[in-house]
Amino acid sequence: MTYCVGLNLEDGLVFASDSRTNAGVDYVTTYSKMHVFQPAEDRLFVVLSAGNLATTQEVINHIQRDLDFPGGGPNLANVRYLFEAAEYVGGVSLAVQKEHSPALAQSGVSGETTLLLGGQIAGQRHGMMLIYPQGNYITSSPETPYLQIGESKYGKPALDRIVHPGLSLNQGARLALVSLDATTRSNITVGPPFEIATYEKDSLVLGVRCRFDADDKYLISVRDAWNHGIQEAFRNLPRFSWESAAAPAVAPPPRTSTSGS
Repeated sequence: MTYCVGLNLEDGLVFASDSRTNAGVDYVTTYSKMHVFQPAEDRLFVVLSAGNLATTQEVINHIQRDLDFPGGGPNLANVRYLFEAAEYVGGVSLAVQKEHSPALAQSGVSGETTLLLGGQIAGQRHGMMLIYPQGNYITSSPETPYLQIGESKYGKPALDRIVHPGLSLNQGARLALVSLDATTRSNITVGPPFEIATYEKDSLVLGVRCRFDADDKYLISVRDAWNHGIQEAFRNLPRFSWESAAAPAVAPPPRTSTSGS
């Protein structure tokens, strides 16, 4: 399992992913789940992935092949809109999954992969889309400015309470890191190294891309500050009043007899 999150903010985009692909008592592997494509000067795309690693790698390889050897069909270099990029990537993903699904089904293995695609084409607004294993997609919105894939539930509360489109990229990056760390705390299948990247709107180049190992000093300081802040907020909650909160006792209704005697 994995966890990735993308934020679509007024100032640009924030991408965040863990790197754990398998977890167990004695076996843990790590692979980057953040893939950057800049096929031309007028566009930039970032793909985050969750799901079957082999499927994901084949999808990414097919996307790169179509850029290296264009055959007249759509690719990330010639699509005109971000939604066309999502349709293209979704189509590649679906084709790869269909190719291997019979063999994987016989082995009881899921070959599904879910993707986040974010970026910008010059002259258009930046955006973020979630591509389902079936190839269709949804887009972020001002009301829902973040999208998640993978083990999303543990990192969601912090996002729901804080995120809004007006956050700065720096604030968004810190919030995404908190969301990743909160997920790691509750689920062993998600873990560092974490990757965070930011994209400033209309720049058409990736701004900052950072990697945080488990012992990274900044990651530890963010975790400690967040935990301390939560504990302090709990201590400052209004004191619970038993007198005002206790419901008045209600006497049970009288018992009636239904016998004919």
